[in-house]
Amino acid sequence: MLSIYKSIPDQGLVPQEKFTNGAWIHSIDPTADEIAQLIEWGVHPDLINYSLDLDEMARMERDEDEDYVFILLRVPHFQGATSDIPFTTVPVGIIIKSNIVVTVSKFDSDIFKTLCNGKYRLMRTAKRYRFALYIFLETAVRYLAHLREINKTVDALEDKLQQSTRNSEVLELLKYQKSLTYFATALRSNEVMMERTQKSRMFNQYEEDQDLLEDVITENQQAIQMVNTSTEILSAMMDAFASIISNNLNAVMKALAALTIVVNIPTIVSSFFGMNVAIPGNESHPLSFFAVVGIAIGVTVIVAIIFVKRDWF
Repeated sequence: MLSIYKSIPDQGLVPQEKFTNGAWIHSIDPTADEIAQLIEWGVHPDLINYSLDLDEMARMERDEDEDYVFILLRVPHFQGATSDIPFTTVPVGIIIKSNIVVTVSKFDSDIFKTLCNGKYRLMRTAKRYRFALYIFLETAVRYLAHLREINKTVDALEDKLQQSTRNSEVLELLKYQKSLTYFATALRSNEVMMERTQKSRMFNQYEEDQDLLEDVITENQQAIQMVNTSTEILSAMMDAFASIISNNLNAVMKALAALTIVVNIPTIVSSFFGMNVAIPGNESHPLSFFAVVGIAIGVTVIVAIIFVKRDWF
């Protein structure tokens, strides 16, 4: 999908039907014809391939001969709660040329939907570097939002784990631990890329851009600290609840063993008196059978009381 937007005073981002200078060209999983169109507009094909490669790490390239700045950013991507990895990261390529800004991604992202909805009123497609900074900022904000969602989900799983004797909840936690690992790797690579852009002074044309870049780096560092904290807590929680599940299972096995002993007592008593053993008193008395039953019940009750007092039930 290929979309063209341009900032219009008092109207925000307005979709355009044709290519125009000062526009933002947004491409999501472009087809062969759309890639050819991007190349015709001056986008190098290698930059498109880098942006669509899911294994590419965040970085920044500058080529003065071909007049472009290429920034690869890792952004969060939600794959669904039932996925093996609910939250992961995907690359987004930002190509800044003299007359346009181009973004290329394999998957659509809420980041760009937010930009299109006019969240940042000072954002202008004509101010290409500032536009890139707003993408950085919204990416950091989105990371923080997803991290809060992960923490909320983990808290809900924690309540289930306290009484669990199965591994399903621990495996569920493992899924979110994988997500945190992907987040941590992407955030660190984004930080290196942002620090490099700060040293290159490409955002020093306007004082507002310098301040915005500092805000972006601060938000990204906050996300890094948050993901590190969440990772440590989740790792400790998984270890603790693995022990809890083992203890819960041991408690169940102890209760079953105690119940087995109590249930077998009447069988033991009846078997004993069934092996040609004389019954106390008059064997021919009509209540002799009930005497044996009473002995079995009495011993069963005594053993059960002992087990209850020792908290084996």
